[in-house]
Amino acid sequence: MTGRPDGGATPRRRRRIVVLDYGSGNLRSAERALAAAGADVLVTGDLAAAADADGLVVPGVGAFAACVAGIEAIGAGPVIAGRVAAGRPVLGICVGMQILFESGDEHGVVTKGLGLLPGTVTRLAAARLPHMGWNTVQAPVGSVLFAGLPADSRFYFVHSYAVADPAALTASGARVTTAHHDCDFVAAVERGALSAAQFHPEKSADTGAALLRNWLATVPAGD
Repeated sequence: MTGRPDGGATPRRRRRIVVLDYGSGNLRSAERALAAAGADVLVTGDLAAAADADGLVVPGVGAFAACVAGIEAIGAGPVIAGRVAAGRPVLGICVGMQILFESGDEHGVVTKGLGLLPGTVTRLAAARLPHMGWNTVQAPVGSVLFAGLPADSRFYFVHSYAVADPAALTASGARVTTAHHDCDFVAAVERGALSAAQFHPEKSADTGAALLRNWLATVPAGD
């Protein structure tokens, strides 16, 4: 904190977070959860606001191809990539995480993603789909997102697709968190300014709130 003229401490400014509105995602749930975690939140598709915000959240639900089309329709891909290249925090959630990868394969149709993370999103090799409900995760040593959370913490998932093989991510220097639903899959990624979660932190009660606070703590507060 910095000093005020009266000698008191100036409260730290709340982080300005944009939840990107491109026609997909649990926008209001994310808005409420981030506000409760201590952020000033704006839900918008305005690219200038997305570029200027302290942190950018990219939500997403439904099909990979539809979410990519939504991103392309508002021209948000270069803004997301530019933020990551400049070391400015981005958090992808659910399909908003998936579209950060190189591609997605749905029903034999391959759609190009944003290519910010290596790997392909494929259908889970599981007997029961969608993977819906609460599940534990296995976070790596040094994880920032999961710092301070008990190992048996549960998060809320709703999906049928994910990245199955974390090898390319690990080789790229990412911290990879995995989960298991008949098969192992990538549940979260942390690499530089880019973070992503396959589950929904905004629907994950206290554990999700703690994770969002951990992410916000990595977001520098601008002027």
